[in-house]
Amino acid sequence: MRTSSTEQIDSAKVAGRASAKAAVAAAPVQDGTLTTPPDLTAAAFFDVDNTMMMGASLFHFARGLAARKFFNAGDLAGFAWQQLKFRIGGRENPQDIQASREQALSFVAGRSVEELVNLSEEIYDELMADRIWAGTRALAQMHLDAGQRVWLVTATPVELASIIARRLGLTGALGTVSESEDGIYTGRLVGEMLHGRAKAHAVRAIAASEGLDLRRCTAYSDSANDIPMLSVVGTAVAVNPDQRLREIARAREWEIRDFRTGRKAVRIGLNSVLGAGAAAGAVAAGMAYRRRDRS
Repeated sequence: MRTSSTEQIDSAKVAGRASAKAAVAAAPVQDGTLTTPPDLTAAAFFDVDNTMMMGASLFHFARGLAARKFFNAGDLAGFAWQQLKFRIGGRENPQDIQASREQALSFVAGRSVEELVNLSEEIYDELMADRIWAGTRALAQMHLDAGQRVWLVTATPVELASIIARRLGLTGALGTVSESEDGIYTGRLVGEMLHGRAKAHAVRAIAASEGLDLRRCTAYSDSANDIPMLSVVGTAVAVNPDQRLREIARAREWEIRDFRTGRKAVRIGLNSVLGAGAAAGAVAAGMAYRRRDRS
């Protein structure tokens, strides 16, 4: 069944608002000991994958799950190769992205929120902590030092995104919200993945909730998929940009920051190709693997 453009936009709005609500609820309350006077109407928004972190956070998470026998290495590699062919062969199709990522995140169905949070804590320490871009982390700190709030904005599950934000000392995170009942995941998303337009809706929603002036806010991303988010703030910065974003940033006179050099740029570029979609497939493979194992 084909989804209409109106339904897509509504789903993106639902996802954005749910993400903003979850982010505000999870953000720590300021204790009044800040040495810098707070700037209450300005904030910064950072994409995660290949912007704040080398590679895709969901892919690193999938690797951690594979190590814990949620699925095997062959499944992980197979779906990574499928994603590589997809990225080289053509542009992303929104319907295909949505279907594959909903399938991917449904692996949590029947599992507890607490379990996912605990796994996320472990996997962050094992596979993500040393993949933070120092340059991007310094940009985030610059905003914090100016008294501004700093939010991550990512398609990664909000539980994992919040852990990354907390470990980096940031305000909080806007991420994909999975539905849960009595602390158990249903396997459904609230709206859709926080991707493309949904990120822009999330930024608008949290700005309305927190009294931010978007004209005074800054957004950072590596991907042309985040142009909707970059376009709703006063200052947009392309970090480690893909080719399309680099071209658009130049045309719109956006600042460009690239922390990649030489071989690292090539390697990180390949990791980007194998990124979120590959991770999505790998997690979906975990579902199939567990089904085979149980049958």
